[in-house]
Amino acid sequence: MIPRYSRPEMTAIWSPETKFRIWFEIEAHATSALAELGVVPREAAAVVWEKGSKAVFDVARIDEIEREVKHDVIAFLTHLAEIVGPEARFVHQGMTSSDVLDTCFNVQLVRATDILLADIDALLAAIKRRAFEHKMTPTIGRSHGIHAEPVTFGLKLAQAYAEFQRCRERLVNARKEVATCAISGAVGTFANIDPRVEAYVAEKLGLAVEPISTQVIPRDRHAMYFATLGVVASSIERLATEIRHLQRSEVYEAEEFFSEGQKGSSAMPHKRNPVLTENLTGLARMVRAYVMPAMENVALWHERDISHSSVERMIGPDATVTLDFALARLTGVIDKLLVYPENMQKNLDRLGGLVHSQRVLLALTQKGVSREEAYRLVQRNAMPVWRGEGDFLSLLKADPDVKKHLSDAELEEKFDLGYHLKHVDTIFRRVFGEA
Repeated sequence: MIPRYSRPEMTAIWSPETKFRIWFEIEAHATSALAELGVVPREAAAVVWEKGSKAVFDVARIDEIEREVKHDVIAFLTHLAEIVGPEARFVHQGMTSSDVLDTCFNVQLVRATDILLADIDALLAAIKRRAFEHKMTPTIGRSHGIHAEPVTFGLKLAQAYAEFQRCRERLVNARKEVATCAISGAVGTFANIDPRVEAYVAEKLGLAVEPISTQVIPRDRHAMYFATLGVVASSIERLATEIRHLQRSEVYEAEEFFSEGQKGSSAMPHKRNPVLTENLTGLARMVRAYVMPAMENVALWHERDISHSSVERMIGPDATVTLDFALARLTGVIDKLLVYPENMQKNLDRLGGLVHSQRVLLALTQKGVSREEAYRLVQRNAMPVWRGEGDFLSLLKADPDVKKHLSDAELEEKFDLGYHLKHVDTIFRRVFGEA
């Protein structure tokens, strides 16, 4: 986790203090379940809860023990015994380390996802507000980076809204995917612990029971989870890239907010660079980079190995912390985005009406001209406009082959900008609902 790209609430989920607190809760709930089943004394379970709940686990002390025993869970249990006393011998009865580690990891991922879902909700709200603000602000649509036909800036944002709605749905499913608990003992057979303990712990932690574990929770779940984070990151990059292109000097249709006193370049005082969206592009690359290791974690040896462990200790915190930061940053970009409708109109007019070429093409075919001939007639009038030789409508009116089929009035009607925007309301209702 890099502090520059971290936010406190998400970072706290991955702190040693939080991890050890979750470990304690898993162990204590399991001890309570064993007490209800008569496996351990109820009094012992009560002492574990009483002393452990009040304790502040000493991270330095646990690290000190681990340096000797070379095992993190044993180090924690040893420290817990120092706090609880003799009753600690009833803790971890029939359990294996993965019961604690895997269940804790999933609890952390669930908590992280709840933050990410709140992040997306904030982003959706910002996108929706700006989409309605610019619902009918005309701008040029581009394909291959080249002027195509008119759209509105609101439609661009509506598309982003729909995309992040899908991201939200995927995150909800990803949360469910990893929200499982395994307390099944060595190699997952429940030989030394009753399955009812697992069910008890799962309920207390708000998780589902893992239907079948080996000695670990199956890692296909986590592969899907991190793949989902990668898709969300890609959607962030798509919108960030759109803004970066719109901020280019030759385009200048939208721009990141530039605060008083902000500097764009150490060398050139005039610069206003899209640094936030460039940063988002880089962060998205990092989140996607964590997907492949998660995929490779699926293939563990037999009932378990620990090749996944070092990977997850990195990608769990880094992927969620980075995505949390990126979503919050993108929300701020959209919320404060500077939009320049006048420049959008200038760019629309820049090609002398060529954006209406398809309408003329279709009109000619409706008059009985073959599509091939209509295309040839329209294109031969369009190409001079590309070279700056006149405007498209005037050239069409002067073309005798076009005039055979379309009057001046009919040609002028094909250059109506409003024609391209007539279904904006329909699209908005599809995206945002009737309200």
